[in-house]
Amino acid sequence: MKPYIISFADITQEDLAAVGGKGLNLGKLAKIEEIHVPDGFCVTTDAYKRMINSSPQLVGLLDTLANLTSADRNLITTTANDIRAVIEGIDIGKEIEGEITKALRGFNNEEAFAIRSSATAEDLPHASFAGQQDTYLNIKGTGEILRHIGKCWASLFTDRAIAYRMQHGFDHRNVHLSVVVQKMVASEAAGTMFTADPMTSDRASLTIDASFGLGEALVSGLVNPDSYKVKAENITEKSIGVKELEIKTAEQGILETRVDGERQKQQVLTDDQVKVLAEMGKTIENEFGTPQDIEWCQSDGRFYIVQSRAITTLFPLPDVTNTRTPRVYMSIGHIQMMTDAIKPLGMSFFEMISDVRMDRIGGRLFSDITHDLSSKVGRARLVMATGKQDLLIQGALKNLTNDKVFLASLPKGKRNIQGGVFNVGSIAKAIQVMRKNDPVIINHLTRSFETDIEQMEQQLSKCSGDRIFDFIEKDKKNLLAMAYHPTMLGAIIAAILTHDSLNKKIAKWLGDKNAADTLAKSLDHNVTTEMGQELCDVADTIRQQPAVLEYLAQRPEDKTFFETMQTLPGGKESYAAFQSFFVKFGMRCPGEIDITKARFEEKPTQLIPLLLNNIHLLEPGEHRSRFQSGKEEAQDKEEDILRRIASLRGGRRKVKKIKKNIRLLRNFSGCREDPKYYIVRRFQVYKKAMMKEAQRLVDQGTIKAAEDVFYLYMDELREVVRTNTLDAAVIEKRKEAFVRFEKLTPPRVFTSDGYVPPVTMTTGNLPDEAIPGIPVSSGVVEGRARVVLSVDEADVEEGDILVTQFTDPSWTPLFVTIKGLVTEVGGFTTHGAVVTREYGLPGVVGVQNATKRIKDGQRIRVNGTEGYVEILEDR
Repeated sequence: MKPYIISFADITQEDLAAVGGKGLNLGKLAKIEEIHVPDGFCVTTDAYKRMINSSPQLVGLLDTLANLTSADRNLITTTANDIRAVIEGIDIGKEIEGEITKALRGFNNEEAFAIRSSATAEDLPHASFAGQQDTYLNIKGTGEILRHIGKCWASLFTDRAIAYRMQHGFDHRNVHLSVVVQKMVASEAAGTMFTADPMTSDRASLTIDASFGLGEALVSGLVNPDSYKVKAENITEKSIGVKELEIKTAEQGILETRVDGERQKQQVLTDDQVKVLAEMGKTIENEFGTPQDIEWCQSDGRFYIVQSRAITTLFPLPDVTNTRTPRVYMSIGHIQMMTDAIKPLGMSFFEMISDVRMDRIGGRLFSDITHDLSSKVGRARLVMATGKQDLLIQGALKNLTNDKVFLASLPKGKRNIQGGVFNVGSIAKAIQVMRKNDPVIINHLTRSFETDIEQMEQQLSKCSGDRIFDFIEKDKKNLLAMAYHPTMLGAIIAAILTHDSLNKKIAKWLGDKNAADTLAKSLDHNVTTEMGQELCDVADTIRQQPAVLEYLAQRPEDKTFFETMQTLPGGKESYAAFQSFFVKFGMRCPGEIDITKARFEEKPTQLIPLLLNNIHLLEPGEHRSRFQSGKEEAQDKEEDILRRIASLRGGRRKVKKIKKNIRLLRNFSGCREDPKYYIVRRFQVYKKAMMKEAQRLVDQGTIKAAEDVFYLYMDELREVVRTNTLDAAVIEKRKEAFVRFEKLTPPRVFTSDGYVPPVTMTTGNLPDEAIPGIPVSSGVVEGRARVVLSVDEADVEEGDILVTQFTDPSWTPLFVTIKGLVTEVGGFTTHGAVVTREYGLPGVVGVQNATKRIKDGQRIRVNGTEGYVEILEDR
């Protein structure tokens, strides 16, 4: 018969199912010589299962719970309450009680214990479940210990624990609970230690938080703890918190006490103690083989470790097998303003348009810039280019390149980032564009792109099976020729250089800052702005049809969306408006560079929030009149600038130059949006052809759903189409991995050994408490922050300030109604920056953790001229 009790010292790797993740980790900790772990034992899951199975009522309640979904909130709460009541009132049985009592005899009768849960789905490498079940501290006496073991079992069925299991796909009947009974340490200080930074994924940075008394005050968020950062055995940062409370042991249980005045600001640990504790942390990390989240306490000058679990939020390291190290990686997602995880087929498409070699890490794409940084020329070009794309990446690279020892350690070889937009051909074309200053060249070019795509679509529609992939492979040269057309790149470069030149000259001559932002309002040639205007046209059609408007407010399903719409009064007119929009923009969507994302034409209901928002906030035709007002404002600004310059010395010559530059700016600034638009147009043609083959695979039973092909790389999908065979386990494994990847935050820059350089940038003289960012569109605005993580969840009012992680063209319709923009990702030439300038909205991008630091509904001030955000008041 299996035992119901296992002491920490006797726990082995084979005991995971019996003692759960926390218990298993305590067993590992107890075997590390240098580490002190308070003694104790685990009540095994066999005891829990015997308790459950002894009650038919409990078994029935668990079956009921297993059949509920997260939508059944009231029934979940009722069922959970019933389960907990039954467990807490159940007789655990003499055999189990006897083993627990026997184990307790090995301790002093007056000994106090901490009673903690250890679920079989807890503290595992990909699911920590930390804090989901209850913990009971300073419990004395056999009777009380037995009672609290029952309470611990019952806490497996709190609402939060049930919701967490549902979210992660764990069956409630298959998650069993072990209970840790551990000798209590009446600590003078306690806290947590992360042997890697869980926010940035920096494995070179260790963080210790410390407070007085028991650790419960810190983990419950009752105090502002001391915080210490340690790198390479040195304390690099130190913040001493004001610790007003501490939790101490009572006769039974715990109590809160106030900390005396001066002691509140005292440092909890000496610097030497911090270093000793950090060394212990690294010892534990080495033993477990992965960065750890550790709970520690201190008593009589000795450190004790009471828990350790893997940090589950760290971004994974690249596979550098058979590669000279160290390596340095730069995030492609941050450059492209799309940091979400990408499915395998989406990665394959993205790789088609890249002129650099990319690595697939954590569901994202990174470029290996090792050889670029080890080259003086490559280093300079990379730092210069990232200054326009993402100043935080540039800041990280500067911090990295300032470390001369690290630079010297980098292997040399062929550079990965050869030229990018700024290459010899495009710069030569930029000079031609600036000389001619005629937008007709762009009109001719885009018409040729349209014709090429139409011809390509006709040809590909005649292909099937392996011929589709053969066609796409051969068409790649046409895709790249379109994506990197020298004339288009030249026009983009001309606009960037002209924008900078105008700002510098006008500021020098007149003192006006960022004048080009106003001069570039309401451009005629900007395909993304056109999309926003045309979607507002759709909204104006719908607002005239009450039945359709009511239908949209009900959030209908995509499957029958248009079919049902056309049965309603005004439905045919509304349907026609949608279809007209789809002709030019149906292939767009949020995160559109990932071809596996549902396009507007594939999932039209994702447009509903944008349409309702525009109907609610705008008058009919107001979007067009606002656009015209922007043009007039730009014209008025131009006239004002030229009039004032004319009065300066050499004014006639200066006016001629500035006037030409303003024409350049307005003629070519919108070209920035063209390459991506035509890439996505071409991608959608490829995707439609592939999805026909995917449906064929479904029909013959090779795959379960057409969307399963998104979890295959292009070459793998081609092989499946060719052979009609697939190992279904590959799809399931990648689906599970993708769910994990979605929860991760990719670093902008990191090394192969896990170092994430700080993403600092020059912030100038900011007001106290201001949050720095990158100024991309001038002006200062105050308003309500509307924190939005997904465009299809957008609910903004007139005058709100949009706060989000990043924007792409699908967000453009929102810009008609918002007052300002704050994003976590972006640079001067990225989507949000370009569109805010065109709409005349103050914008600050590159604001780290903006969606976490700024709360929805707070009143904020955005300074798009100087580059910072201030939180003015809470909601």
